[in-house]
Formats: sequence, structure tokens, C-alpha cells
Amino acid sequence: MKSLILSLLRYISLPFALLYGIVVAIRNYFYDSGMFSSIEFSLPVICVGNITVGGTGKSPHIEYLIELLKPAYQVATLSRGYKRYTRGFKIADANSNARDIGDEPFQFKAKYPSVEVCVAEERMTAIPQLLQQKPYIDLILLDDAFQHRTVKAGMNILLTDYHRLYTRDHIMPFGLLRESKKAAKRAQIIVVSKCPQDLTVEQKSKLIDEIKPEAEQSIYFSSIEYTRLYPLSHTSVSYDEDTEILLVSGIANPTPLIEKLNKEFKKIYPLTFKDHHYFTFDDAEEIKEAFHNIPSKNKIIITTEKDASRLILLQEKFSAYELPIYIQSIGISFLFGEGDAFNEEIVGFIHGIIPPVEPEIGWENDVENTSFDV
Repeated sequence: MKSLILSLLRYISLPFALLYGIVVAIRNYFYDSGMFSSIEFSLPVICVGNITVGGTGKSPHIEYLIELLKPAYQVATLSRGYKRYTRGFKIADANSNARDIGDEPFQFKAKYPSVEVCVAEERMTAIPQLLQQKPYIDLILLDDAFQHRTVKAGMNILLTDYHRLYTRDHIMPFGLLRESKKAAKRAQIIVVSKCPQDLTVEQKSKLIDEIKPEAEQSIYFSSIEYTRLYPLSHTSVSYDEDTEILLVSGIANPTPLIEKLNKEFKKIYPLTFKDHHYFTFDDAEEIKEAFHNIPSKNKIIITTEKDASRLILLQEKFSAYELPIYIQSIGISFLFGEGDAFNEEIVGFIHGIIPPVEPEIGWENDVENTSFDV
């Protein structure tokens, strides 16, 4: 019955989707025809975005680019700062927190202190402000700005989730597309993200046939890699395959992480919140009670990096509870040995604007510093 009601509601939304699609199409036509102007900047600007509502793995791909580029360039990231409590242009500093700048920008700053992280609703005016205050910046990574056409990025990287390709979706609210599938043509690079690591060459070919990239577009396939567990709290304990886990998550789709942890630990108790949820004192009490209700004495709490950036806002509360909280970090890897080709394409774009510099760009396996601390 519930599924029938949801189906009816979805089809009722079809006229609104058609209207929304027409409005977005007219807007894009004005930009494509030059009636609306986009500003280009003299330094490299790389946009990582999508045309689908929901998580496609933008943050780990931004971090991949940071690690690739920061050995040779002064890198800045520019985000909207989704669900932050402030407005306007802000540059992160040592005193910033998730409420000030948003959870994902705070995560970037915590992991990469030498990178300039800023947030603003209007990218067009934020970039000149950033360059005025930080004139040494070499390049800017735009986070989730594919639809913000007031700025013309020199390179657009479009992400699409393997499990819900944009080619199989529809415009909002009938589907989850922010704009027409044709918008993908604006990208120079398409990345099919969150692929299974055992994706076959045959499956890859079928996906390429479905996406039908333009002749000048490159297409890559990436997979999420769950890397290390590291402590968030001062209370740390040993753990092994017999440990039971309270998973605290407020992310769009915790299912892959739950599946991963189920393979490594005895039992998982998911405690889920809405995406980008700001934890309250009541939530802290709920987390404490859920942890103490796990019957095993061999137990820990695991959370994600994005959630950790919001949990530390209740630092004093969790310190008093003396709970063993660990962070599961994630990264991405490119399948079929195509990581070098992706790196070369990114570096080639930058070298077209900035002459090559020494030392040569290379991958850094370790983050500079992780300042999450409860």
C-alpha cells in the first residue's frame, strides 16, 4: 500500500517536474547563447559536481585532487557550506568549526591545514574576495558548483553514482536530476563513482555505451576505499574481529559502510540520522545509551569523517562520557589502472595555464594532520 501511495505521489509530481525542467532549460539556454554571462578567471578553476541530488562521492574526489596537487601548488577549495549556521563569504581558520563553514569544508581544513578552505553562496564574488585576501593561490577547486554557471570553470568533472546513473533518472521532483541529462555535455570529465572494485571490462563497456560520452569527453570509473580507523576520542580500546560496533552516521547512504563493517566485525548496530545532521545533547544521550545497551564488553563506536566534524561540536559532552569513538576514513581509487591517465589530464589542464613547476606532482599517502579531537 505504501509503495502504491509513493508511486501515485511521484506521478502527481510529473507536471511540476515538467515546469521545473522548462525553467532550467531556459536558464541554460541563456547561458549557452551568451545572453547570461559567465565569468572566467585567469587561474585554473576545477569544478567537481553532479546533476543528481544526493551523494555521489564529491568529498573524497575533492580530497583526491587536493592530495594530487598540493605538493606543487597553493590549493584553495570553495564550497557553499551546506547547512552551516552562517552566511556570506568566510575563509576557514584554526578556530572554524562545522557550524561556521559546514561539515565537509571543515573536514577539508582539518585534514589539510595548508589548504585555503572558503565558503560562500555566490561563487562569482567569492573568488575575487579569496584572491584579494590570499593572492598566492594557484588554483581553486569548486565543490558542488556544476549548476552555478555564473563562474565558468576551466574544467568540469561530473560525478555519477554507479548505482543510480543520471542516464536512468528524471528531472526533479519526478526524479532526482537537478537539470536535464543533456547538461552532462558541459563536463570535460565524467567519473562513474562508487563502482564495485570487481567491475569487469565488459560492464565498463556497457556503461560507456549507456552514457555515450562526447568525443572530447573522458570517462573514468572510481571506487570508494575505506582506509584507516583512527580515534576521535581520548578513550581508546583495542578491537578485533569479535568486536561489536555502534555505527553513528548522518550521511546520505550508510549502507556501503555497514556492509563493509559487517565483513570485519562481529555485529553492527546502526544508529542513523539525517544527512548533515547536527547532533544535539539529546542525540549524545541516545548515543551513550545505545552504546551501553550493547551487551558485549568488546565494543566501540565508529563514525564517518563527515559526522566527526559535527560530533566534536559536543566535545565536552562526549569527553565526559568517556566513549571509545573511532573515525572511518575513506578515499577513492580509479579502476582499470586509469588513475595515472586521470592525474595526467588534470595536470595537463593546469599546465595549460600555469607552467610546470618543481617538485613534480605526486601522490601523498598521508594527510598533513587530522585535528579531530574529542
